[in-house]
Amino acid sequence: MRVNLISIFIAFFLISCGDQIDFVYKSDKNFKNPIYNDTYVSISGINIPSVYKYSSMFFGNNSNGTYVLDIYVEEEKSKRSVQDNQAIKKEDFKITYRYKVYNTDLKCNIFAKNIVSRFTYEPKSSGYNFGSDQSLQNLYELATKDSLQRFVDLLVNINFSLCLNES
Repeated sequence: MRVNLISIFIAFFLISCGDQIDFVYKSDKNFKNPIYNDTYVSISGINIPSVYKYSSMFFGNNSNGTYVLDIYVEEEKSKRSVQDNQAIKKEDFKITYRYKVYNTDLKCNIFAKNIVSRFTYEPKSSGYNFGSDQSLQNLYELATKDSLQRFVDLLVNINFSLCLNES
């Protein structure tokens, strides 16, 4: 009896709401990547495995695309806190992702942007520690995903038919 009453109430609620319920997220912001699957990605600089992993997720895999995306990665480390035995207690990381988009049809760069990510790493021991190593890898992944997402968000607003002034 109680289950039937709840079912009737839910059915009445859905029928009475009718067209006033939207089950799909609506937004004016365009989340689509305009160069997805039309881009060859070239990665250089320091080796961060997550850059390779996530670049294919964000830009697809097309060696004959209209665009060439060059990602150059730099890293700066600074020891913020050192213990008496010279083990690092805290280390600050600054990772700079230098992006350039080259249009192969126009034969010129159409967009360039540097995006900086920062994080602090606190190793849990002075020697090898799997948990600390996994934590550092996760910080690199978060920084990479954030940088790539910020870059894709910027791509939505650029004009792909205009070259950058390279003089």
